[in-house]
Amino acid sequence: ADSAVEAVRTMIVEGALPEGERINEVHLAQKLGVSRTPLREALNRLASEGALTSTPRLGFFVRPLTLEEFRQVYTIRPLHDPEALRLAGIPSAAKLDRLERINAKLAKATWGSAGAIALDDQWHMELLADCPNRVLIELIENNILRTRRYEMALMRESPNVMRATDEHMRIIKALRRGDLEGACAALKDNMQSGFEPIAAWLKERGKGPRR
Repeated sequence: ADSAVEAVRTMIVEGALPEGERINEVHLAQKLGVSRTPLREALNRLASEGALTSTPRLGFFVRPLTLEEFRQVYTIRPLHDPEALRLAGIPSAAKLDRLERINAKLAKATWGSAGAIALDDQWHMELLADCPNRVLIELIENNILRTRRYEMALMRESPNVMRATDEHMRIIKALRRGDLEGACAALKDNMQSGFEPIAAWLKERGKGPRR
């Protein structure tokens, strides 16, 4: 099911499953080489992420990328992530070292690749891992999943638009100084800076014919 989720998400982002298209589960299962049970689990997970919609007796449909949805989903993270960091407190020196190592890998990654996006997500979740409010962490994880298809779609068409490593280092340096409030403010800036490139791309995309 995990492999099917990634495969179907990639097909949606790359346009192999166009917006608004009904998912033919039989054909898709054959194409992916999986049975209907893990495919159905994968489709349900993608529906929970917002990539698909599910209609009783009709099945699953590919949900369009829209500025309205992206704005509603993405603008939550500048609220949630800094609060999770505030609750987590100043990380240990060992954790800060791990964050620097992940960030160094991200700096060398091909930005726009699935690997780079996964490293960016890994960095953020490592930063917030000590937050005692697990419900808040679950909300952030769900938000990451819901915005991933937007990030992948943008980077597929506009590589090297965003690079977050410098912003990550500002957060790490503030934490090494023991400046938790400064780190929370820098994390909020990091979250907000990711909004505009995708929003601008969605606006431009909406002016022309659908791809």
